[in-house]
Amino acid sequence: MNKVRWGFLGAGSIARRFGLGMQEVEDAELLAVGSRTPDRSRDLAETYRIPRQYGTYEELVQDPDVDVIYVATPHNFHKEHSILALEAGKAVLCEKPFTINVREAAETVAVARQRDLFLMEAMWVRYHPILREVKRMVQDGTIGNLTLMVSDFGFRGSEPMRGRIADPALGGGGLLDLGIYPVSLASFLFGQTPTRIESMAHLAGGVDHRGAILLGYPDGQIAICYCSIRDNSPQETVLTGSQGEIRIPHPWWLNNHCFLTEQGQATRRIETPLITNGFAHEIMEVNRCLQEGLRESPDMPLDETLDIMSTMDAIRAQWGLRFPME
Repeated sequence: MNKVRWGFLGAGSIARRFGLGMQEVEDAELLAVGSRTPDRSRDLAETYRIPRQYGTYEELVQDPDVDVIYVATPHNFHKEHSILALEAGKAVLCEKPFTINVREAAETVAVARQRDLFLMEAMWVRYHPILREVKRMVQDGTIGNLTLMVSDFGFRGSEPMRGRIADPALGGGGLLDLGIYPVSLASFLFGQTPTRIESMAHLAGGVDHRGAILLGYPDGQIAICYCSIRDNSPQETVLTGSQGEIRIPHPWWLNNHCFLTEQGQATRRIETPLITNGFAHEIMEVNRCLQEGLRESPDMPLDETLDIMSTMDAIRAQWGLRFPME
């Protein structure tokens, strides 16, 4: 099997976690890293024995031996850096949220489609075995018709808030960083675009500190999503169906088991294997797509990414939250 050769555009904490997952993927080779911060680049290269280091992103994407670029920079740079790589002829996996808004997302997708190149949003949890098993159970009617999803992702940040998450110029706040997880999960499980969106948030310093979201679907299903950078929330997902319930316990985005309660039966624990920190499963999917000549992953198609970004835009519009670059 030919190895897929990866280049990291950015060398921050998410790239480090992604690199750890890559160590478990036999057909993946971490060939190069590009960073404007030499110390970070050098440290990442030493940790994972990355043979090529570049001081600019432009040099990285021009490396003829790199097959796919992993964009691991802050949200506000995702469009610029993804297009930079695409215009250099590279396949791209771009960290979530895909972009700041749907306009930027549509522009990025248009470049990939025009150039006939692979592009995918890095919603890594979508490839975790337990979530794939949960979706299978939902589709098979194990709990009847799915009627309600309740999911949250909240943690208490430092005081005072510092760094990217507190900076509106970098797309900070809870929604783009954390709320994207339950919103994307609702899309994954219901398989539809919400027809009704109701939400509210607490804003401070130009970013959202906590927010609650109600998503309504055509047949009466409801998703309740919560995100926060001020509260340690339960970090669970509960799915209610007409004939049962599935609960993924804390932390639902990094778990290897769930609890299934079918109507009239005792609760059962269902467990699936999880490779290290979970990123390996997403990496294997990207490798598979590239080896098979696919331009999109069927489990994270670009049209769904655009729908999710539209939903995120609608939520922020209700909050009156706009970022300086918009």
